[in-house]
Amino acid sequence: MPEIVNILTVDVEEFFHGLDFDEVLGADGIARLPSRVVPQTERLLDQLDAHGARGTFFTLGVVAQRYPRLIRSIVARGHELAAHGWDHRCVYDLGPEDFRTDVRRAKRALEGAGGQAVRGYRAPNYSIRPDMPWAFDILAEEGFVYDSSVHPIVHDRYGFPDAPRFLHRLGNGRALWEVPVGTARAFGTNLPVGGGFFRLFPTSLLTSAIASVNRRDGQPLVLYIHPWEFDAAQPRPPMPLAHRFRHYVGLAGATRKLDTILRTFRFTSIDDALAPIRLTPAAAVARAS
Repeated sequence: MPEIVNILTVDVEEFFHGLDFDEVLGADGIARLPSRVVPQTERLLDQLDAHGARGTFFTLGVVAQRYPRLIRSIVARGHELAAHGWDHRCVYDLGPEDFRTDVRRAKRALEGAGGQAVRGYRAPNYSIRPDMPWAFDILAEEGFVYDSSVHPIVHDRYGFPDAPRFLHRLGNGRALWEVPVGTARAFGTNLPVGGGFFRLFPTSLLTSAIASVNRRDGQPLVLYIHPWEFDAAQPRPPMPLAHRFRHYVGLAGATRKLDTILRTFRFTSIDDALAPIRLTPAAAVARAS
């Protein structure tokens, strides 16, 4: 069986862009926190270079606006640039009109800073819900080729537990591919692998989960991480225990854990993984019809 190359995705945002900070500190409190996204991302880029790994960097438009040199560094090191919205507002808080404005603004900022076409999108906090098909329609209309916002798990904040686990075309004739976030099957359920679960689970469980997807399903696993997850020195403002656990668990060992995974498996970007079926929106429409 040929070696399967897995897919690495990175959500490039500030450490304070998560819901835990917004719920506790509000806009005024967050505004007093320092920006750390540039050194965090550059350290992660160095680590990926050391292992010859490439990935897709879902990046906020506001990061591209403030730090265009970082965007150019991501592209220069051979990674794919994709959109993560403008300023990490949840899609369910935007509505169709504001969502279109948000993704259009982010796409333009990223393409202007990186000089690279932006073909992919991932919603902040995976905030496209099953009852929001209009979001996928807007993404297709705005020129995106694929979405990676569907996380096929049961979760208190997001999730499409009944969605297909692997690459598929979204229904209703949409010119859009869906690249679901990686899960492994265990005990009759979908086991999440990335993000907070990457920090929480031991390395042995993560490597077993990725290997299981490769062997049992014959598919690449889509791993997702954030640059801030490898920064144990980031500020720790007061917040409830549950919020602290979600955000800070496993930070100290995350870099070593990622090193082991990068030594064990090969990783590439979504764009490279889609290369055999490289479709433009117009070509996808023609093929669907």
